[in-house]
Amino acid sequence: MTGLFVLLLMLILPLIWFVGTYNGLVRIQNHCHESWSNIDTELKRRHNLIPNLVRTVEGLTQHERGLLEAVTRARTFAEQIQEDARAQSERENRLVEEVSRLLVRVEAYPVLKSDRNFLELQEELIRTEDRIQHVRRIFNANVRDYNNRVEMFPSSLVAGMSGFAVKSYFEVTSLEVRTAPRVQVN
Repeated sequence: MTGLFVLLLMLILPLIWFVGTYNGLVRIQNHCHESWSNIDTELKRRHNLIPNLVRTVEGLTQHERGLLEAVTRARTFAEQIQEDARAQSERENRLVEEVSRLLVRVEAYPVLKSDRNFLELQEELIRTEDRIQHVRRIFNANVRDYNNRVEMFPSSLVAGMSGFAVKSYFEVTSLEVRTAPRVQVN
């Protein structure tokens, strides 16, 4: 009787451990999906602000057509949301670089720098960039926890058998993109 109990215990304990580890991986993976959804929401917010910014600048500066077109192209490219954080971050980095270039060029137009619509859009863009930075930190923390579970022994055994793979971080690659675009307003 004791031998049967020990045998059952030896079979059940690994099964309980496997199920618990698998469920933990699923939970962390779902946190990653949720935080990616939050990034997606903020990126869409940014994408919605860009056309308003372009229209405002376009109305007051006819000489910046090429730059405005570059911003619009980068926005269109970035709107093609990817599930892969690395691919999406590359697209977003390009968009922010173009918007930053635009905001730097605005310095040459005092009328535009004092336009109320432009200033409101600029402030909203700055707030959105701050929000993106916040949700990106949350996403990356979730990815770190998930990747630790996928790569560390013994949970890596369950991850390998169950098809859990390492996820990419949402990274900012250029120094110019690492900060929210800001223009000094006099």
